[in-house]
Amino acid sequence: MATGQAPGNPIPAMRTYPPVEHPVVVIGPQYLAQYPVDLAVNSDFKVSDINGTLMFQVKSKLLSLRRRFLKDAAGNTLVNLRHMIRTMHGRWEAFRGESEEQSDLIFTAKKSKLFQFKTELDVFLGNNKGEVPDFKVKEGNSESSCSILLGDSNTMLAQVHGRHTLAIMPNVDYAFIVALVVVILNGNNADDHGDSALTGLKVVDGVIEGIGSSA
Repeated sequence: MATGQAPGNPIPAMRTYPPVEHPVVVIGPQYLAQYPVDLAVNSDFKVSDINGTLMFQVKSKLLSLRRRFLKDAAGNTLVNLRHMIRTMHGRWEAFRGESEEQSDLIFTAKKSKLFQFKTELDVFLGNNKGEVPDFKVKEGNSESSCSILLGDSNTMLAQVHGRHTLAIMPNVDYAFIVALVVVILNGNNADDHGDSALTGLKVVDGVIEGIGSSA
């Protein structure tokens, strides 16, 4: 039977990633799914599932231009993210709810290197005082794609595709991945004034303009 494969032609190798051995819970176990989760982000940073059901939304406050608030579909604030503008590596801090107390720090994220041609972020959980990150974000072959990995391993947790689509592995806290996407939006454009990697939102001096309405 003909297969369309010419004799002697090599078959392209398939890239494989080791599965997540243990559930990855950062914001809460209620955001774990036993199956892959695909989410879409629109230009107002409303996050929906494949059926168009609203899952999350990101809001800002007029007097807090460098803070973003990740809310669930009901409008409850899950995480607030603060951009630390006077840090060399462009650090972001994420706190539970609307708190700014260090006891409620969930994670920090910063550029892996001061100067880099491709976006690479190190992500540390709030209780990690060491130098080895708990997660890594690595830009793909284009500025509109990136991968979120477990620590320094090649265990894939999620991928961002085509400016607005998130593909999240089973047993990975998908609310945490969405929170990281807020950081990625800024991280991909911290040194320029171009379009955002995910939504085409304008980034001016590290501030994302038009990312949702006032909270």
